[in-house]
Amino acid sequence: MAGRRAALKAIDWAAFAERVPANQRAMFNALKTRSDALSARLASLPEKPPTIDWAHYKAAIGKAGMVDEFQKKFSALKVPEPVDTQSAKIDAQEQEAAKNTAEYVQASKARIAQYEQHLQKLKSMIPFEQMTNEDMAEAFPETKLDMEKNPFWPHRPIADL
Repeated sequence: MAGRRAALKAIDWAAFAERVPANQRAMFNALKTRSDALSARLASLPEKPPTIDWAHYKAAIGKAGMVDEFQKKFSALKVPEPVDTQSAKIDAQEQEAAKNTAEYVQASKARIAQYEQHLQKLKSMIPFEQMTNEDMAEAFPETKLDMEKNPFWPHRPIADL
């Protein structure tokens, strides 16, 4: 029965395959093959296990009370169903990842807007071949040469070289 519930959680292999990098395709195919084999094996099992014919064993076994003892122990046996302890952690990680992704997307949109402004500024500039040294220093102040402070070529402090 627990196997039937596990089989209800179907995997969208097509969507999963789209996310697998090319260098891990062989591992993905092995995983899918193994999963398909286990699913087929699980599907071939009956819903309930076959019942034990205790009367047949009582007639076939000569030692008195042995079958009754086994039957008593078998009926007392309870196999616990595993408790899912990881789904809550996985859901929390998924929510954290979604939150981080949303923050990253917002930051990326802000960077894109900033880059578009800078690109617009670059497009509206005079072409480089038509610029003078003054135009270059005005457009890019970080490239301005300070000939008074550093009179010798390359007109920059030695520490910056």
